[in-house]
Amino acid sequence: MKKHILLATILTSTLFVVGGLQRDSAHAATTFKTSTSKVVKSKTSATVRYAKEMLATNKNGFTTDAAPIFSRSAYPTSGAADGYSDFLLGLKGNGYKFTGRQKAFIRKNLVLNSKSDAATLSKAIVGLKAIGYNPQKFRPYGSQKTLNLVAQLYQSNINNQTTSALSQVLIAVSTGSYKQPKNAKFSRTKLAMTLSALQQTNHGWAYDNQLSNVDTDTTAMAVIALARSKSTTQQVKASLIQGQNYLKSKVATTGAFGYQYLGKTVLNANSTAEAVLACATKLNTVKYVNHSRSIKTQNVSPLTALFKYVNSTGSIKGASSQLYGIGQVNLAIAAYKTALHHRSVYTIN
Repeated sequence: MKKHILLATILTSTLFVVGGLQRDSAHAATTFKTSTSKVVKSKTSATVRYAKEMLATNKNGFTTDAAPIFSRSAYPTSGAADGYSDFLLGLKGNGYKFTGRQKAFIRKNLVLNSKSDAATLSKAIVGLKAIGYNPQKFRPYGSQKTLNLVAQLYQSNINNQTTSALSQVLIAVSTGSYKQPKNAKFSRTKLAMTLSALQQTNHGWAYDNQLSNVDTDTTAMAVIALARSKSTTQQVKASLIQGQNYLKSKVATTGAFGYQYLGKTVLNANSTAEAVLACATKLNTVKYVNHSRSIKTQNVSPLTALFKYVNSTGSIKGASSQLYGIGQVNLAIAAYKTALHHRSVYTIN
């Protein structure tokens, strides 16, 4: 699934991939292009290969100035670049087996202690579980003390977190059959209710909870989180359906999704990947990833649109950050393939 600053700054800091401007069509689509299993396999192979190379070199892409992915000196509060948890889960979801050396390297670099905040804990729970560590019994490198990161997250103050951060928290505590501690400051149900209450009148969500700044990325994360909460309350169920409908209405004729900037919709790989993730989270919407139109004028599936951002090398076209680009694209592909088997990529075994 990411404070309170201008949208343009957020889009720059999170390094979204710019892919083009949305163009409306006055004519209904006569054809609908989807991706075959052969194409899915080929694109997955390319992106996973690139991700494996990134992990092997510990570099965010392969430019001369590429930053490290894991580094205590570069990221003193977390030990890793933002986006690493999606990157690791994307690899896991596509069948990659992490080596003992890789696991030890990641453990050695991550910075986790009793003072870690909710955002740091959420990412660590997902990332560590993806590579095979138990976040309820995690011993940081050089420490003799074992931490229960899940219990610590439940006991964290999340009142001032952004919508995206709240979504990440809810997703993190839904990655396993975790027991909620007695002194928890929230429950999955209450957090889902909080998220649904932040939904705007157009049925989307915004990073700053302002109607004018509603975007598909934040909305997709909220939809994923609400779906993962498995809440049976009418408020949450209605909010989830409305959020799904909002996303469906925002697909371009080309199948891609984007963010608003200077009055235009900028289509990009990350927004498209987030939408694919959201649709793949529930079985009743997974068809919109590759087999059914969301709007009449749509002529390409979101999965096919996503693959158009994949270069021949496996990198993501136009990405300033391959960690975000590769991470979210791989995770979206894995989510779709997993959903076809009636499972969730976020249920990490």
